[in-house]
Amino acid sequence: MPSRLTERLHATSLRARLTAWNTAVVLLMLAATLVAVRIASRATLYADADAELRAVSREVALAVRDLDPDVDALVAEIRRKAASHEERGWFLHLLTEEGRTVWQSDHCPDEVTAFPPARLDREENIVQIGTFRYVRSRIQRASGTAYHVRVGTSTALLDESLARLLAILLAVGGALAVLTPLAGLWLAARATRPVANILSTAARLKPTRLGDRLPVRGTADELDRLSQTINGLLDAVASHVERQEHFVADAAHELRGPLAALQSSLEVAIARDTRTPGQDEALTDSLEAARHLSKVTNDLLVLAENGGEDRPVPDNIVDLAAVARQAVSMFAGVAEEKGVALDMRGDAALVPADPAHARRLVSNLLDNAIRFTPSGGRVDVAVATGQGDSGDRQVMLTVADTGVGIASRDLDRVFDRFFKADPSRSHAAPTRSGGLGLAICQSIVHAAGGSIGVVSQPGRGTTVTVRLPAPSQPAAAAPGPLAVSGGGQAGW
Repeated sequence: MPSRLTERLHATSLRARLTAWNTAVVLLMLAATLVAVRIASRATLYADADAELRAVSREVALAVRDLDPDVDALVAEIRRKAASHEERGWFLHLLTEEGRTVWQSDHCPDEVTAFPPARLDREENIVQIGTFRYVRSRIQRASGTAYHVRVGTSTALLDESLARLLAILLAVGGALAVLTPLAGLWLAARATRPVANILSTAARLKPTRLGDRLPVRGTADELDRLSQTINGLLDAVASHVERQEHFVADAAHELRGPLAALQSSLEVAIARDTRTPGQDEALTDSLEAARHLSKVTNDLLVLAENGGEDRPVPDNIVDLAAVARQAVSMFAGVAEEKGVALDMRGDAALVPADPAHARRLVSNLLDNAIRFTPSGGRVDVAVATGQGDSGDRQVMLTVADTGVGIASRDLDRVFDRFFKADPSRSHAAPTRSGGLGLAICQSIVHAAGGSIGVVSQPGRGTTVTVRLPAPSQPAAAAPGPLAVSGGGQAGW
């Protein structure tokens, strides 16, 4: 069974997609920001360095104008200025227009000193030679000649500063790359939590739980409007189903009286001796039809009773094996008359169920099995206690016959009300069938918190399996006789 974290991170979930989109957007923005910061930082570092180099170049130009033609004093001043910037890796080179060096720093690179001076179109400009960058200026002397001054530094120092900045930015970016998916998942979880609540509630909705409604948070956003719209639809459906159930119950109640009177009148008429053979046959058929209608009416009342809201699991504890054993005894005569072997096995098995409903459940299943099993066949009833798929204790009732079976195309509809598998099966039945037997069984089983299933092969038989939860604590079975009620004349 997948964990909740696995479900949240499933590739098709909304949370996973929102997290992926959020992470992708943030990482793209982070990458673009890092590139932009690197470009801007490099431009700023180089621009600041160029500005300081130009400032020193202008200071040298002022010293030339003030101290020229005293070369010794000029060199002493330039040496002082160069010494004040040595710790920053700067260098200074003073030369004539002919290329003769007047003075140069001790660490002035050969690439710079070997570069010949050229007449400049501007007073100063920036030169990049390898990893060295310097400002060169032409300073006009009073004698008519000119000096060239070069003030520069190594770009390796600038790049080192830039690398330290980028290292810090990459560390921050790496932390963000790790935290972004987690933050995205948290934000996606918060954003989709209302959707998860709606899905959870919607998954619990069933035709028998029409009172459940989707949560409304009161935020008046799209999700609240969706919940309100679905709740309105559920209100309309619940109202319609309730009207239908009331109609069925009212119609059944209205029919019971006249049918009972009709059945009594027919029984009285049949008991009289003054009737012709034709009248006797007509009265018998009419009485059978009246009994059939009475049974259908009673079945409709049972369905109407159990078809509404989910009812709590009954507090009564019933020994299902004892119920099945008595039902087998009740149907033993019918099975013997038809030539069908009827067998029952199973020890005491307690289930929470209404005693009358438990009796009706077993009798309906037995009636169906015997009716659709030809002479020479057999019906086996078994009750056993074991563990379900989820590990909880369950009681399993199986009714297996060797009858005509059900086509695979009809298995999904055997629990539908008034459904009959096919005409050949109906014609094989010796009595009328209202088509409500399994529908009533399903209603009873679901009301007890269990499940019911059918497995069948045409010509080989049918097996109906009922699984009911066993009580958490053993209790005494419901007192009183466990006689089968309701007749059980229900069709598949």
